[in-house]
Amino acid sequence: MFKKVLVANRGEVAVRIIRTLKEMGIKTVAIYSTADKNSLHVQIADEAICVGGPKPADSYINMKNVISAAVLTGSEAIHPGYGFLSENAMFAEMVGDVNIKWIGPRPETIDLMGNKEHARAEMRKAQVPVIPGSLGDIHNVDEAREVANEIGYPVLLKAAAGGGGKGMRFIYKDEELEENFTNAQAEAKLNYGDEHMYLEKVMLDCRHIEMQVVRDHFGNVVCLPERNCSLQRRNQKVMEESPAASMTPALREDMMDVVTKAVNAIDYENTGTIEFLQDQEGKFYFMEMNTRIQVEHPVSEMVTGLDLVRLQVLVAAGEELPVKQEDVKIKGHAIEMRLTAEKPEANFAPSAGKIDFVFLPTGGPGVRIDSALYNGDMIQPFYDSMIAKLIAHDDTREEALAKLERIIDETSVVGVSTSKDFQLALLQDEGIKNDVFTTKYLENHFLPEWEKTLTSSNEAE
Repeated sequence: MFKKVLVANRGEVAVRIIRTLKEMGIKTVAIYSTADKNSLHVQIADEAICVGGPKPADSYINMKNVISAAVLTGSEAIHPGYGFLSENAMFAEMVGDVNIKWIGPRPETIDLMGNKEHARAEMRKAQVPVIPGSLGDIHNVDEAREVANEIGYPVLLKAAAGGGGKGMRFIYKDEELEENFTNAQAEAKLNYGDEHMYLEKVMLDCRHIEMQVVRDHFGNVVCLPERNCSLQRRNQKVMEESPAASMTPALREDMMDVVTKAVNAIDYENTGTIEFLQDQEGKFYFMEMNTRIQVEHPVSEMVTGLDLVRLQVLVAAGEELPVKQEDVKIKGHAIEMRLTAEKPEANFAPSAGKIDFVFLPTGGPGVRIDSALYNGDMIQPFYDSMIAKLIAHDDTREEALAKLERIIDETSVVGVSTSKDFQLALLQDEGIKNDVFTTKYLENHFLPEWEKTLTSSNEAE
């Protein structure tokens, strides 16, 4: 087992990884930017080393600086968390070149599954159902138009190398194609350094269902219960839950078989998530694979009792998975919401500044808060706006929703604006309470009505 691991991330995910490493008896190294020198992940790690200035390009995604930090501290492995360099095949390869272990899949696997079109092609070969779309990279608007005319509008244009909504556009008719293609391609090049695109058919009234999977060096595969991540804004997840109410035991078994087939086909190692779109008939289609741990992994941990970071570390150290598929049981229901430092009433503008006071209600059964917030902390303008993940677990979905509402209601953050009131409004929505929402529900149904309420309140004042 590793004696020392460097965590190449910041904020709540760095804190979460460091805690498991400490429980495993492994020494921890935190990296930080000059803006983050007083952050919680720096304070709780055994060692901490500065890797550059406030901007991510100068610090957290500065590959040479991060690797230098690992070498200087004698770290035997690097855990990338999510975001930043977590799905950068070049970085993973550089880590291996200096004889440091990468806690994640092999670089060639990251490269294969990181290119969305290449991943689709690989899944087709493995006989995994794939959303209809382009059969290769799209380089220009003429190629895009040819594919769109073949599969029919509406279509979804995506960055081949991307994820998380960057370089993504919904296109409903031919007249919208050229401008959207130009803008999306420029955004893709800016964010990923790759301007290749691909197109897929837009599936209307569908759900975003994903399945976490872990595979070790010996070929043992464990699939965790699926997560419903359909509640989204601008292609970013707002709420995640497990299990998905739309799944039957038979459908779950089918998805597990498909996921197992997929990871075996590419000789996958470590943890990952395969994401699907599920239509109204229950049929599911491969969308993409994330070759890292995900933001929403706590809901999977809450319903199974497993520690996914621990499994990641064990697999990276060459050990056999300590759990088998038959050991994985669904225990109740878990729901997560992401608390962000934003102003929802001002088109979700980010809010930075000093935290004068914070209270996160961590007490009571079935309550989990993943956060790096503390009194006097600084919310920086350089990084993602998520400041906490609020997770509730109970016997039923209805009980978990009630608990989550209580958790959010008790949460208090003074000094910056947060999404708290927006989240409370979401939990009062009948469509969300009754689990009838799809991927466009938030933007097409909830937000227009919520914005009317805000307008009425402002006029009344």
